[in-house]
Amino acid sequence: MDKLKEADLYKGELIPINGKLVERYNKCLVKLGFTETNLTSFFIDGIGWSPEVAEEKKETHYLNNGEANPHCIIITPLQNGLPVYNPFHSFDIELMKQVFKTHRKKIENITRDSAICVDFDQDIDVFYEPLDVLKYDNITVKFRLIDNLDEAKEEQLKLIKLFKKDNNFIDESIHKQLLDSANKYGDLRERSLKLKDIQYTVDSFYTEAFGGVFVIKSFLSPILIFENKKAYKEAIQDTTHDVLMYHISQRELIEKLRSHLIIECDLESDMTLKRYERIKKFLLFESLSEIGHPIKDILDDPVLFKSYLNKIDIKARKKVMSVDRYLEKKKTNKKTKIEDMVDDDAYFALHNPHSSLKPNEQDLIWQLIITIAPKDILFLYWYDKEQFYKKYKKWDDSMQDWVINTIKKSF
Repeated sequence: MDKLKEADLYKGELIPINGKLVERYNKCLVKLGFTETNLTSFFIDGIGWSPEVAEEKKETHYLNNGEANPHCIIITPLQNGLPVYNPFHSFDIELMKQVFKTHRKKIENITRDSAICVDFDQDIDVFYEPLDVLKYDNITVKFRLIDNLDEAKEEQLKLIKLFKKDNNFIDESIHKQLLDSANKYGDLRERSLKLKDIQYTVDSFYTEAFGGVFVIKSFLSPILIFENKKAYKEAIQDTTHDVLMYHISQRELIEKLRSHLIIECDLESDMTLKRYERIKKFLLFESLSEIGHPIKDILDDPVLFKSYLNKIDIKARKKVMSVDRYLEKKKTNKKTKIEDMVDDDAYFALHNPHSSLKPNEQDLIWQLIITIAPKDILFLYWYDKEQFYKKYKKWDDSMQDWVINTIKKSF
């Protein structure tokens, strides 16, 4: 992954945690019911998740108490605006925006000498069956401080009030209690340590629960799209909910999404054609077996591209060039059908979220499209970084170079 790091494409916005901050981070882990990390330094993202701690614990979502109870750790105000690299829910990023928008100044104050444990409470203690994801409605974001700093402030204020009462100012035991509290916590009298709960209403979303589920709510009946076949087969046995359910591999899913104005595709638009150039090159790469040149040169050099295109079998050639063939055929025969000419993978990959959708819904649908047909390496990087990283590791050096160059050119 060194080349990705050098290109600033691999978790480049993580911030370092070391020294005293590690101690505070561990206190948060314990307060949330987890075990401490043995690491003395690591990096975290906007939600307090660390790739190094995840690797140490051999658990990607180590900040979850089960699939229904995700948490966050705020250790520094520098987390404000950072990416969330491994969100369990698609709305985790929006939740963090709301947290810092609402409590930014208080977070800056508190994290001078403390840290904040955050609970994303959706009133679901445990998931029992796949359709439990329909219970996501309103989430209450709750905050707890390590060392119970807010409670320590209340205790200090009570001691001060007691100290001022009658002749208590000469009571040495009260003096000692005040000094002990001040030595341990500092002067908390003017500190703003109360963080009010935040209410967040859940719209359409993706969750990694049950192997990955897209929940699209903006219609008369919700649409659930499962990545895991076992979860899908269990869910369709439920007849008590008025929902539409699909497995992500079902071809009729695309038609249903189009008919519900969730996705659309215009093969002749400029943006689609630009994406098609990337997809076409990736499809050729997938079709190659015997290679005598670097992949980067084959995909970027028009002469080499044509040379290798003619080396693959006719079926693969038609797949790679299916959109070109369709657009050319359509010029002479308006009745030419897309499904008769264009490869399914390429066609699905070239869809867009419908223009009528709200921005957050469009992001969700982009993630869905790239999950169904991960053929555009740029959009895969944008919308599913973990899947991108897994694929990247399997490519040879030359393909990695082409991918990095393609992504960098888009910035």
